[in-house]
Amino acid sequence: MATYNPKSLHAEDFIHDGEIQETLAWAEANKNNVALIDEILEKARPKPTATGCVCAGLTHREASLLLACEIPEKVKRMEEIAEEIKLAFYGNRIVIFAPLYLSNYCVNGCVYCPYHAKNRTIPRRKLTQDEVRAEVIALQDMGHKRLAIEAGEDPVHNPIEYILDCIHTIYGVHHKNGDIRRVNVNIAATTVEEYQMLKAAGIGTYILFQETYHKESYETLHPTGPKHNYAWHTEAMDRAMDGGIDDVGLGVLFGLEMYKYEFAGLIMHAEHLEAVHGVGPHTISVPRLKRADDINPDDFDNGISDDIFAKITACIRLAVPYTGIIISTRETEAVRSRLLRLGVSQVSGGSRTSVGGYTEEERPHDTEQFDVSDQRSLDEVVRWLMENGHIPSFCTACYREGRTGDRFMSLCKNGQILNCCHPNALMTLSEYLEDYASPETKAVGYDMVQRELQRIPKEKVRQIAEDNIKAIRNSNRRDFRF
Repeated sequence: MATYNPKSLHAEDFIHDGEIQETLAWAEANKNNVALIDEILEKARPKPTATGCVCAGLTHREASLLLACEIPEKVKRMEEIAEEIKLAFYGNRIVIFAPLYLSNYCVNGCVYCPYHAKNRTIPRRKLTQDEVRAEVIALQDMGHKRLAIEAGEDPVHNPIEYILDCIHTIYGVHHKNGDIRRVNVNIAATTVEEYQMLKAAGIGTYILFQETYHKESYETLHPTGPKHNYAWHTEAMDRAMDGGIDDVGLGVLFGLEMYKYEFAGLIMHAEHLEAVHGVGPHTISVPRLKRADDINPDDFDNGISDDIFAKITACIRLAVPYTGIIISTRETEAVRSRLLRLGVSQVSGGSRTSVGGYTEEERPHDTEQFDVSDQRSLDEVVRWLMENGHIPSFCTACYREGRTGDRFMSLCKNGQILNCCHPNALMTLSEYLEDYASPETKAVGYDMVQRELQRIPKEKVRQIAEDNIKAIRNSNRRDFRF
């Protein structure tokens, strides 16, 4: 019988059902233990140091107890600490990205996804390299610098060679002042050898959502196809890191299984990566099940309210303080606004979740993977962020300067990453304002840039950033980065 072991490379050892069940029972028994809750909250708070601050993070048991707690003033305190942690390590910066769907051919039978193999109503499409180039130009014309490419699992239509060709095409498109500087990859679990190929192609983060950590539910929800193999899927991040990929991104699809179980499994997976590879997940995504072609969320009985969703996000920030938390356009403007205060550090903007969607004038619904709730343009999202005190960042400097994996985390954990991120965010925001922004967004943006420049503590760094922003505004391009 398997026993809980976070250092094991076997999925059922590090995502151990017995340990999760015991954790949930312990959390339920102690959810009104005010003294213990206060102790955990105090542990979670960022602590100042000579160079910045540090955060202890929380174990999966401690974080699960906070998630179970329903005492209003304690829940409020969780949210306050989540915001403190986010500001301490990432500042008021919000990274911007967009998904790019390459193909919706898929051999899996996932019952919650419209791309499943038995769906005969959705038109199947795979982009040619010319079509990829056209999509990239459309994204560059919006102002995007960072993409997350998506494709169904199909060894005939979407082999690794096709994905690599697409990455090469994306990096090769130089249009006006546009360049895609970072390509993150969200494709099916694969082999160490193919992860090595992705690494050699220059990808950023490898992203793979677990969907659900509950093994029995997982196998029921994935009845056919290679994704049915729970261990192969759950152990993918270990193979990716063995293949040389520095940064990986976790996530579950909330609404498939009981959220407390999923939350405990997610934090245990983060603990496993830290224990085995010395670095936890670079990002954690928090998608919720949404309506799509032949998919009705009401058919699933584990949906969560906005309040629970916000609490989950705050508890992730307390448990895994250094990770980037991603919220997509699955959520409405109101929900995204709420979660931005609770630890979210990355958002998508102007997204199309259909294959070839960016070159279409109208949003094509028949090939969307999910309904997009926030349908605002990128310009509107950028202005909204700034009006709410956030710096929209198009920065990709860390990946081009080699600050990835444990190198990024060491800087983040000692509070030093802001010395790079803050000026880089302002410079890339200035690029966006000069090249793509509407007059209204540009006015709001340069007011923010001038204010935020004064918050850079090191005079030399501030002066370099100011000089580069002046050069950008005078169309004297320099790709300087800290």
